[in-house]
Amino acid sequence: MASPRFNRYFGAVNTGSFRISAMIMGQAEDGELQVLGSGHRASNGIKRGYVTDMAAATYAIRDAVERAEKNAGTSVQSVWVGCAGAGLASQVSKVEIDIGGRRIEEEDIEHLLIAARDTIQPDGRMVLHAQPAHYTLDGAHGVANPKGLHAERLGVDIHVMLADGAPVRNLTEAVQNAHLDVEAIVAAPLAAGYACLTEEERELGVAMVEIGGEVTNVAVYAGGMLLGLKALPFGSGDITDAIASAFGIRRFQAERLKCVSGSAIASPTDHREMIPVNGPGDDQAGPVARGADDKNRIARAELVSIVTQHLSGLTDEIGRALKAMGFSGMRGGQVVMTGGGAELAGLAEFAQGALGMPVRIGRPPSLTGLPEAHATPGFATLAGLCLYAADDPIDIRAIGANSAPISRLGGTLGIGKLWRALRENF
Repeated sequence: MASPRFNRYFGAVNTGSFRISAMIMGQAEDGELQVLGSGHRASNGIKRGYVTDMAAATYAIRDAVERAEKNAGTSVQSVWVGCAGAGLASQVSKVEIDIGGRRIEEEDIEHLLIAARDTIQPDGRMVLHAQPAHYTLDGAHGVANPKGLHAERLGVDIHVMLADGAPVRNLTEAVQNAHLDVEAIVAAPLAAGYACLTEEERELGVAMVEIGGEVTNVAVYAGGMLLGLKALPFGSGDITDAIASAFGIRRFQAERLKCVSGSAIASPTDHREMIPVNGPGDDQAGPVARGADDKNRIARAELVSIVTQHLSGLTDEIGRALKAMGFSGMRGGQVVMTGGGAELAGLAEFAQGALGMPVRIGRPPSLTGLPEAHATPGFATLAGLCLYAADDPIDIRAIGANSAPISRLGGTLGIGKLWRALRENF
């Protein structure tokens, strides 16, 4: 069978505090998407979503991209970059214009989006995204295609994602120093939503919790768009640090213990199960864990106790964030947990009991060519970046009779694209 021909390529880089990962995806002539290559390496120069060492971050980004390029057998010149820090904040702007009962034309939709663009108030912050979510006709929500319908008033809900300018510029510079153009900086919760959430979930209402190495993003979707976002300065790396501190061992040993033997759910046999602190490749003359036996083994019950203690603190913070965004009680619903921290055994069951809501683990969709090792929650945002790039949603800042095409930190989106999109969708 002949290999598909690709007419578009998308490069993505996710800059996490634990790992930096890259992916290259091709789009065939029939629209089918295929992962051509992916790669990752340990993160350097990134702390809680912020660039803290420009040279180290640049090297790590270049290394991850080169690994993906080697696996893909092709190179990329530009990438879409995920951002989990930078003080992300989400806003929804609602705008209406008078139609007078007549039939809605393409010009009316453009006029509405221009009016919506003028309502954006970043208050000195950087606007990452400003995208139309859905339209309203005389106050009736959920209209996907207003063209050709009659209404007295036509409205639109615009989702605006804000970020602090300096951290975004640092991230952009780190990528550019790696000899790559930046197509766009994409908020990680938005990218993860593309990978983990169904269209129906986003419409009915769902909370998505992305547990990274040092940052946990709590996002609430409803009506097809991201309505609220809260970043918590706590991640799975804090659990690793707690294990290392409690047993007096090295961090890489604590990470292995957490991943291999850790669990969010205690078992009656945990106190009888002794687990080795040193792995097969570890230095056997390394530190002896505090409370270990003569073979440097610890009781699994002690490990699980530390994990659950810190998870309780995290889920308490998640619960407070969801309540503040109105996602609790009768207004609560499905919670989707993703990110590297969501790979902990028993997490869904633990979180469901702690939050009092149904919880499932969010993973990347089944994409052709996606390696099994990357079909995990820890790579959901990376896959979502490629899906976001392929969808390439309209940004209302790019339209208007008196405005030039807007730069998306390397890419362009002009009025011609808007007209093509309107004709294709309406």
